[in-house]
Amino acid sequence: MKNTKFKIGDKFLGLDHAPFIIAELSANHNGDIEHAKKLMEIAVDCGADAIKIQTYQPETMTIRSDNPDFFISHGLWKGRSLYDLYEAAQTPFEWQEELFSHAKAKNITLFSTPFDEEAVDLLTKIGSPAYKISSFENTDLGLIKNVALRNKPVLISTGMADREEIENIVKVAHLNGCSDLLLFHCISAYPATLSSSNLNMIKFIREEFGVLTGLSDHTIGNEASMAAITLGAVAIEKHFTLDRSKGGEDSAFSIEPMELSNLVKKSKQLWESLRNTSWERSPEEIENMKFRRSIYFVQSLNKGDQVTQQNIQKIRPGFGMPAKHFEDIIGKRVKRDVVKGDRVSWEVLE
Repeated sequence: MKNTKFKIGDKFLGLDHAPFIIAELSANHNGDIEHAKKLMEIAVDCGADAIKIQTYQPETMTIRSDNPDFFISHGLWKGRSLYDLYEAAQTPFEWQEELFSHAKAKNITLFSTPFDEEAVDLLTKIGSPAYKISSFENTDLGLIKNVALRNKPVLISTGMADREEIENIVKVAHLNGCSDLLLFHCISAYPATLSSSNLNMIKFIREEFGVLTGLSDHTIGNEASMAAITLGAVAIEKHFTLDRSKGGEDSAFSIEPMELSNLVKKSKQLWESLRNTSWERSPEEIENMKFRRSIYFVQSLNKGDQVTQQNIQKIRPGFGMPAKHFEDIIGKRVKRDVVKGDRVSWEVLE
């Protein structure tokens, strides 16, 4: 692996660090910059490590056209033209510097997804601490080269990409100086179903391409994200909104504050549960070893009496001789008088 950890803002991403949780605002600002700021603040209050926005203009994404090619034929945005969707969903260029300034004032880590070279230039000027490439742009090797040259961490979603395309992504990023690279496994459906999540790709991508991996999760709920952490995902990206019932372009597959708080809390607990691979017992286990079975005298014996199966028993608590020695001590004699309830130990046996 070229780099086992790197930083975005003041937090490390890596297998030895708690999962890095990214709240994706996307279009959930609903066209209101003050709402965008509020979303950022609440996401951080919920424990998110970073906020992500998107940087594009509708005219650089597509064109206005009545040609059926430019209309969405299925899914959440069925019937919408591409231009109208991107026009409604954009985070306007004129907002970007103000949002980054707000993030800095509030000590919030904010970065963005640029969709073209003009967006990269803007984010570089503003000082974005990282760049994210979306699934739909992951075959744009020129864009990947551009962000790789900026000497910042680069996160790339692999949605729809085949093996050869992922190889090209990694090769271009590394050849252009990007050592801080993370690939997000991603199913590019909105929303994605849990059954189609194919989460084992997280481990495969990490091992096959030698990069850190995460999950850009478009499923409803947090189950996929939790499972991803057990497979080695070091970063989780989820779309975030204050209230799905209020609507918005992406609200249907976004999580609300309580769900984000739960994701942060549970992901860190789950990560902690996976960290220890030693045989060392936990303090809780050590405390409960007293409830193991051990060997006790269940009849009183006089000095010199023989130990039989009738006068000893494997019972709780665990302060006596370990139960595994039961057969070993049958026939031995006691060195002194013992009473019912005394622990069996080698010291009292001849």
